Amino acid sequence: MLLNGSFLFLKAASGAVTVSPYIWGGFLLFIGILLVVDLKLVMQEPHKVSTKEAAIYSAVWISIGVLFTGVIWIWQDSVAASEYITGYLIEKSLSMDNVFLWAVLFGYFKVPEEYQYKVLFWGIFGALVMRAGFIFGGIALLNSIDWIIYVFGAILLFTAYRIFVSDNSGIEPENNKIIKWINKQLPQTEKYEEDNFFVIRNGKKMVTPLFTVIIIIELTDVIFAIDSIPAILSITRNEFIVFSSNAFAILGLRALYFLLADMKDRFTYLNEGLAVILGFVGIKFLISEWVKIPIWTSLAFIVVVLTLAIFLSLKDDKKE
Repeated sequence: MLLNGSFLFLKAASGAVTVSPYIWGGFLLFIGILLVVDLKLVMQEPHKVSTKEAAIYSAVWISIGVLFTGVIWIWQDSVAASEYITGYLIEKSLSMDNVFLWAVLFGYFKVPEEYQYKVLFWGIFGALVMRAGFIFGGIALLNSIDWIIYVFGAILLFTAYRIFVSDNSGIEPENNKIIKWINKQLPQTEKYEEDNFFVIRNGKKMVTPLFTVIIIIELTDVIFAIDSIPAILSITRNEFIVFSSNAFAILGLRALYFLLADMKDRFTYLNEGLAVILGFVGIKFLISEWVKIPIWTSLAFIVVVLTLAIFLSLKDDKKE
């Protein structure tokens, strides 16, 4: 291996780029700073997030995620940049289901609006850690087991079918076995204790319903990751690009939740659009040994499908 003089990346004999630990450390530090700023400065005091506030935060997070495409382009090349923005769009679009699921969970557990932002902060922090494990594990499997691409492709096609035929009814928390098990196993207070996750009652440490909600959010993200990580791995196996596109797509979900949580019924064709995208990347996985679909073709396809799904949804909503 040859080490670039600027210590930015390592280049293997095969031409594959391996990002230097210095870059990994700097990127993780940058993500950490964004999280701290968001928690300590933006949301110093628990309060209900207004639509205007959520729109501003969403615009900032999306701008950061999109502008990072330029960083990848300058640092590596246009191919890597197109892989990043394609992966970012896939993760962002698939994360819409997370947003609507959170709305269902918060409604079921009657989480006060002023505490929801804190729950999402720690939920997303945990999601970043778990996604990293899925990403590196998935890439390791793809690099070591040739036939695993067909498994990933089959998962994506099955998920696409499941989403396409879904009636948008979502989950029913009162009938969910995981929620019932958590409520049974954890000694929990009957009501919320401000924004605390743990309290001491009669010398015994107990969790509050807020902590239970975080656990459920983390568990559901594992399920979503099983769908979304194979989708982006069909675009690239560059660990840094996969993780960074995931990270920036996830970081902005808190603000996006407060902006779109009440608008689920307006996006009537979103599920169909997501299903088509997943079906496309699933097929791309399955035929990758014989047919190489250019990155820009994938990017254009995803943009067109998302735009069409949103346009048809808003048009349908306007008629109603």
